[in-house]
Amino acid sequence: MPANTAQRVRRINPSPSTAAAQRVRELKSQGLTVYDLTVGEPDFDTPDHVKAAAIRAIGAGETKYTPVNGTSALRAAIIGKLRERHGLECTDAQITVGGGAKQVIFLALMATLDEGDEVIVPAPYWVSYPDMVRANDGTPVIVDCPETDGFKLTPERLAAAITDRTRWVVLNTPGNPTGSAYTTAELRALAQVLLAHPRVRVLTDEIYDEIWYGDESTPSLAAAEPRLADRVFLTNGVSKTYAMTGWRIGYGVGPADLVTAINTLQSQTSSCPSSISQAAAAAALTGPQDFVRDTVRVYRERRDATVKLINDVPQLRCTVPDGGFYLLVNCRAAIGQLTPEGRPIEDDEDFARHLLDHRQVAVIHGAAYGAPGYFRISFATSTEILAEACTRIAAACAALSGRSS
Repeated sequence: MPANTAQRVRRINPSPSTAAAQRVRELKSQGLTVYDLTVGEPDFDTPDHVKAAAIRAIGAGETKYTPVNGTSALRAAIIGKLRERHGLECTDAQITVGGGAKQVIFLALMATLDEGDEVIVPAPYWVSYPDMVRANDGTPVIVDCPETDGFKLTPERLAAAITDRTRWVVLNTPGNPTGSAYTTAELRALAQVLLAHPRVRVLTDEIYDEIWYGDESTPSLAAAEPRLADRVFLTNGVSKTYAMTGWRIGYGVGPADLVTAINTLQSQTSSCPSSISQAAAAAALTGPQDFVRDTVRVYRERRDATVKLINDVPQLRCTVPDGGFYLLVNCRAAIGQLTPEGRPIEDDEDFARHLLDHRQVAVIHGAAYGAPGYFRISFATSTEILAEACTRIAAACAALSGRSS
């Protein structure tokens, strides 16, 4: 890092997914076939009717600046989705639209954090949360949520973590990297704690809400406890549900004063999201939803097959995720064992390196997500690749022996 780089940049950790991708490229350049289970995006193409909407928008000359908070058509689509899915009502003044949900979350933190302000981040967490907090002068307060609690924040752990400096609690449901989702009862129990702390806002990241394997819709905190409505900032987008990661459209819905602050920041950064991408996003939210149902069925099949294959490996185990397309695999039984070269597996990063170097399977080590002793698999890839990758993971585990002294 250059000496004249700002402190906010120096506080950001290197991306573990970027590092894994670089190693994958190195092995591929050596002529090796790598089974890459690191990618956090759907392997499906964007639905045709969504692409057609973008083409129509180009043909109609919809290529100019839009309002900072998005086109009226997209805002109407967001309002409609929240009403239909959660029974939530919101107005244009409560909506912000950005270049992906990631930008929306970053700007929300930028708009509200001062030096030393604390943000409660349940672990395991999406890798970007702590770094986005640090980049905006805040302090991430990591709260361990063990597998025995379903990788979910409990009311007791939440209450113990709140201080006079707490400004936000982050709830990612269904979560990355675990796929765990909060039930309505669990959200209401957390809400009881939050009601006693009126200065604390809640950022709910619901980007995987429709990649969901339950019979009913995923619950949302804003709907589960209406008394928190003026403190919940709900973020979502079209990237995961509609295979639109490259279109870069996310949105946030929350209190009008917060949204105004976010839109003010956006007006001085990116001005507005892509007009064409907004037209596509509106079509995704309001058009036929067959794509969503069909892809979730495929994800479910992949999930079930991969969970079985992983749990057949003696040193590994994983729980069945409620949503999303990730497995967080417990590899603690392999830590301390020896590779064929006699090198001990010291931690989950060593284990991930062993899989990649010896069997050409790329995963991301769990410590990157605040989950040491685990690793993350993405099953957003073909059944054939998943089956072969799991065969190789089993072989890599079988090659380990003994314990280091």
